[in-house]
Amino acid sequence: MLSHLHTHVVSELQQSSRTDTVFVVTAVLFNLVVLGINWGVAASQGAEADATKDLILAVLVAATILINFFCFKALRAGRHTRARLTGGLIALYKDQEIDRYYDPQLLDAYGARNKLFVAVLVVLAVIATVVPLLERFGG
Repeated sequence: MLSHLHTHVVSELQQSSRTDTVFVVTAVLFNLVVLGINWGVAASQGAEADATKDLILAVLVAATILINFFCFKALRAGRHTRARLTGGLIALYKDQEIDRYYDPQLLDAYGARNKLFVAVLVVLAVIATVVPLLERFGG
């Protein structure tokens, strides 16, 4: 039974890491694509539809902020899930007196990786929103 439990927890940890990776890669690609689209909308010239262009830009910027917020929340939930799962593994290892084989600094490494993912998303989200706004309204 312990072996089955261990396999299940490790599998959940792997799934959580894969999910985070998918969120990060998707968010990075989204931010880069939306940066190009927003910049194109912001840079378009002509008085024929300035209000419409501004509205489109506002919707795209709002969507960028929301999608990045959701990715941040998903990464945060993944971090908490991994912390609970890893805590359970450590408790299991202690009960079996094999905890000395698990380096607790791995928890710090997981946390640092998550913080770096979030930092990348924040920087790209800021660029994807601020640059087009500067292009459109900065003169």
